[in-house]
Amino acid sequence: MILVGVLRHYVLVLLQNKPKPQTRAQIREQRALTRSQLLRATASHSPLASPFYHTISQNLKQAFVDGVYLKDGPPVPKKTTTKGNGEADEIELPQPPSLFSDPSQMDNMMSQFKTQTVVMIPQMVIMGWVNFFFSGFVAIKLPFPLTLGFKPMMQRGISTPDMDTRWVSSLSWYFLNFFGLNGVYRLLLGNEDTGVDWQQMSGMPNMTASAPAVPQDYNKLFKQEKENLEFDEGFYKWIGEDVEERVLRKYAKLPPVAS
Repeated sequence: MILVGVLRHYVLVLLQNKPKPQTRAQIREQRALTRSQLLRATASHSPLASPFYHTISQNLKQAFVDGVYLKDGPPVPKKTTTKGNGEADEIELPQPPSLFSDPSQMDNMMSQFKTQTVVMIPQMVIMGWVNFFFSGFVAIKLPFPLTLGFKPMMQRGISTPDMDTRWVSSLSWYFLNFFGLNGVYRLLLGNEDTGVDWQQMSGMPNMTASAPAVPQDYNKLFKQEKENLEFDEGFYKWIGEDVEERVLRKYAKLPPVAS
């Protein structure tokens, strides 16, 4: 089992895909949203003077409306129809991105599928081999006593109620080794530079793993961010306002204020 685990480790390393670097347009799209969020986060104590703050805010809002920062460029209408009275129907905009239209998401899904296949096939083959040839066999006797509550776990495949709990069946011994070899794998292979998930190495699925992330619709995010910028402009305050008086008052250099 150790040799199978080592072989499986190197197969997983070979099957891993290197993450594709983001394009300049994708980075620009993300950084534009981050820049707007930072501008809003510091609105109540902004280090920017009023002309600079409002200029940046206005430029960002206009760019978000026009779709300047979108990686695919401004949204282009698919079609425009005209009614009989000469009035144009509403413009049909492109549909938001889906999970299956993003090549990077498809690559991640295929990588996960290949990893799970490499992990599960050896596990099923070894378990079937042990169950077929050694079903009902007793493998070892533990040197310490156990309570009867461990009997279903230690004597799987053997229906003998009178047998001591310290005797372990072959199938139970396989599972004990299977789930207990993580420390041996870490000792032999290490886990610093391999990038392999040790839960996948042991065959235990990650129950908390989330579904693949749906690609974000930045066109919709930019429109929401424009509204947020307009809202936070009401909280704007320059941190350097009346800084001279505040410094002088702090060091008691101002005359007392007449009441």
